[in-house]
Order: sequence, then C-alpha cells, then structure tokens
Amino acid sequence: MSARTAPLPEVNFSDHGDIRYLHLGTEWVQGSMRMDEPFGIHLEYVQRMMAWLLFVDPDTVARRHAMQFGLGAAALTKFCHKRLRMRTTAIELNPQVIAACRLWFKLPRDDARLSVVLGDAAEVAAHEHWRGQVDALQVDLYDQEAAAPVLDSQSFYSDCRRLLTEDGCMTVNLFGRSSSFARSLDRIAAAFGAGAVWAFRPTREGNTVVLALRTPQHPSRAELVRRADAIQARWGLPAGKWLRVFKAVE
Repeated sequence: MSARTAPLPEVNFSDHGDIRYLHLGTEWVQGSMRMDEPFGIHLEYVQRMMAWLLFVDPDTVARRHAMQFGLGAAALTKFCHKRLRMRTTAIELNPQVIAACRLWFKLPRDDARLSVVLGDAAEVAAHEHWRGQVDALQVDLYDQEAAAPVLDSQSFYSDCRRLLTEDGCMTVNLFGRSSSFARSLDRIAAAFGAGAVWAFRPTREGNTVVLALRTPQHPSRAELVRRADAIQARWGLPAGKWLRVFKAVE
C-alpha cells in the first residue's frame, strides 16, 4: 500500500517456475502465490502473520472476523476467507493492486463473507465504524521501495488496538532498509502495553513479525504446543516451527 501523498505505482507480476510474485514497479516482492496452491500461503513471514491462531480456540475461528491492512498478493485474505472460512475484510489504497489480485492471484469476488475495500488504512483505523469488531488484524503496509512501514506511529497502533475485540490480536510485518525495529516495537508496546506484545526472530529475508494482543495472554508452553499441533493438523501451517522462534517481548 502506497503513501497517500505519493503517486500510486504501476503494478506488475513475474513468474519463476510455479511461483508468481507481485511487484509495485520495482524488484521488491510485495506478495506471492504458488500457482498450483493459490489459496495457500507461500512466504514464510506471511505464514507467521497467522500466529494469532495460537491465542484462540481453533473451534471458534470460523466465527471470527479477519481484517488486512494492505492486500499485497491477497495471500492472507484468501487464506482467511477460503481456508479458515472467516468473515474477511481487506483495505487497500491502490485500485491496481485489487485488480491485479483478481486477475493474476485468484482473489475471489466479494461475497457475504469477503469484502475488499478501496480505502486508506489510517482513516479506517481511526474511524469508529470497525471499533471492537476485528478479531485478527493483519498489518503489512509498504510502498514500492519497501523502505519502511507506511504507517508506523504510536497513534496508528493505538487506533489498531481500538479495532480489536477483547481477545483480538494484531500482527504486523516489520521490514525495511531504513526502518528501526526497536523503534517500531516501542511504539507498538506503548499502544498495547509491553505485556501484550510477542515477536518472532527475523526471517532470512529480514521480515520480523510482531504480534500484539488487545488483552495480554501468556499461555503455558503445553497450551501453545497443543494449539500449534491443532493449527498444523487443520490448516497446514508450520505452527510447530513458530514456537522455536517466537516469544513474549516481556
């Protein structure tokens, strides 16, 4: 998703074997899809954006509401809608990205459970409309240069917290050549409270996924293992591996 004041970049894709990549006019990858598994999640960091599943009863997932800020190649949107059977809302600033996802990345048309909205994530987060209605908020907001998150202020993260249900969770992708992970983490902790924040180690590509809970939770190791086993069995995500590289910040 591009900054509001900048011209929107051209959207294109590239294919490498069975993998299709989304680009915003540069070599930086904005998302991907395995063409023989279009409703799966290919990239490791995008899989980790699903770690909120560790903090909910698996049997309740289909009754929950997922929202994405930044559509990317629609991997999270498609997975939540098709695999998890959740009510799913995606907010994307660039109409070309929405069109590209529908043309090239198998994004379904809107239906009773799926709504892809052309809009500004900052405005949506600040508005009262969705307050207290989102169970899983997935934030992945980068422009075509992928230099730093487009929205990364304490006030933005506070608005995100207000969108969440009492047991809701935000996951954020932090990546960029000029970004400071520590600064972003401090802002998230200030908005949510330090005891509510968990973080992964960075992937090899440099993506660090941070998770922040509306209400702090610290499940036992045994409970996390049980949840991870259920996630892997039901939905094929590598949740067992997550536990080796994921911990509470405080």
